[in-house]
Amino acid sequence: MSTHPNALSRRAIAMLKAVAEGRAELRCSCEPDLRVDGLSCCDQNTAHDLAHAGLVRATRLVAPGQWAPAELTDAGHRALSGVPAAAA
Repeated sequence: MSTHPNALSRRAIAMLKAVAEGRAELRCSCEPDLRVDGLSCCDQNTAHDLAHAGLVRATRLVAPGQWAPAELTDAGHRALSGVPAAAA
């Protein structure tokens, strides 16, 4: 996944915005799942891509399989700040 803002899908941008707003959690594993407002995201592949690209991470270490609040990394903030207003 490219971290260039123009390469992010609208769904990826929406996920990043939810993380930035403090509404998301990650399940800590090798393929981290994302849920927003307590509901599993419909596109876990994109959630995995965001985590593997280093755009999101858990705020704290938890046991494998447990949920933790999600936050944007510095790269995630940069990617989201470069999103054109029409896509945001």
